[in-house]
Amino acid sequence: MIRRNNKLKSLATYKRIVLSALFLALVMASGCGVSSVGKDVINDRALAAPPVIESGRPKIIAFGDSLTAGFGLTEKESYPYLLQEKLKKDGFNYEVINAGVSGDTSLGGLERVDWVLEQENVRIMILELGANDLLRNVPVSEMKKNLDRILAKAKEKNVDVLFCGMVAPPSVGQGYQRDFGKAYSDLADKYDVRFLPFILENVALQKDLNQADGIHPNAEGEKIMTENVYRELKPMLKRE
Repeated sequence: MIRRNNKLKSLATYKRIVLSALFLALVMASGCGVSSVGKDVINDRALAAPPVIESGRPKIIAFGDSLTAGFGLTEKESYPYLLQEKLKKDGFNYEVINAGVSGDTSLGGLERVDWVLEQENVRIMILELGANDLLRNVPVSEMKKNLDRILAKAKEKNVDVLFCGMVAPPSVGQGYQRDFGKAYSDLADKYDVRFLPFILENVALQKDLNQADGIHPNAEGEKIMTENVYRELKPMLKRE
């Protein structure tokens, strides 16, 4: 049974997530929704190459949208690259594959996940999708169904998953906001996967940690996001 950190650990963390939701509400209200995100960031850095490619090594697939792809950053500033460096420093022999596609939705992820999981020796997938579904007002039921199928496919391949959540702002309506957050926790429970409730914890709302669009982390923000991911990923790792 995989131990999961699927509940907020403290009042301070809860407050940060609430503030981040308010931040996202401001972003959406200012027009950074479908038109700007969908048009400006799609296919920015699809499937960027990892720092080193050695097919014999166990692989960690960083699977997501622009937050994974590293929109607006150099390859060496993206979280998959930084994660690779942390693994190397700590003596883990994993190869991190950046399978992030900017602008991708849960449906887009579902459409390409089979190919990604067919790669040799995949052990772990870090699943980060849903922010673009939120910005496009995709029904939560549709997003949840797509993420469910992605998780099911990973399970069929015996690939462990670190499932990364996102926060919906109050502006989308109380029902949507509630259902959006619950979709992630429900799926984490269903598949008994390691769960990171909010990948942008301690990054969202921090002007000095985000790019000019107010959505994507800058190089410093990316370092914190990497720490968020690594904190939950590390208990899943094995020394091979």
